[in-house]
Amino acid sequence: MKQKILIADDERDIIDFLKYNLEKEGFDVLTAKNGIEAVAQAKKNPSLILLDVMMPEMDGLEAVRTLKKNSATAKIPVIFLTARGSEVDEVVGLELGADDYIVKPVSIPKLMARIKLTLRKKSFAKNDAGTDTDILRHGIIEINRSHYKVYISKKETFFPKKEFEVLTFLVRNAGKVVTRETLLSQIWGSDVYVIDRTVDVHIRKIREKLGNNADYIDTIKGVGYRMKE
Repeated sequence: MKQKILIADDERDIIDFLKYNLEKEGFDVLTAKNGIEAVAQAKKNPSLILLDVMMPEMDGLEAVRTLKKNSATAKIPVIFLTARGSEVDEVVGLELGADDYIVKPVSIPKLMARIKLTLRKKSFAKNDAGTDTDILRHGIIEINRSHYKVYISKKETFFPKKEFEVLTFLVRNAGKVVTRETLLSQIWGSDVYVIDRTVDVHIRKIREKLGNNADYIDTIKGVGYRMKE
């Protein structure tokens, strides 16, 4: 069965362009021209939603709030695809529960890579549901996977999406050495070009947020990292 993608955008030309390219990739496509229609179409259980921020009647941010409040639509992956490129907008979008935030214009190959990566993560989480929970605890760290929240020493601390995913992966594999290549593959995907240094930067930022407990994460020189047991 084909996977369905819901596109919500108030510009018809963009919808038509995205619909054409998604159908070429083998997806079925649903469309909506504002947040209200997007929430209604989400009841058809799409595999993923591509959502603009600036739309009439109900904008993308409010649409995500509405979707996440409904148990029937809360777990549908959402990617914001928008011209609003400020860091504040991205932080707000991710805090609301979006899986990714992409600023227009974006090339079709890059967009398709990000969509497929998000869908793979959804499939992985579904297959792993029997052995894991939405809440992960490791020492002072508590991770709420379904709400993308992290608590350090019981204090909520904001982690951007990639930092959140790196931390979650390390916690789930506590005690094991995780190579940079594994993190790049699992978090960024093989279709997206990033370098080893990207992982190091994210680890540094995570350690900063761990504060006095930064030594929770060991560096295995020349290999990668390990979350202490």
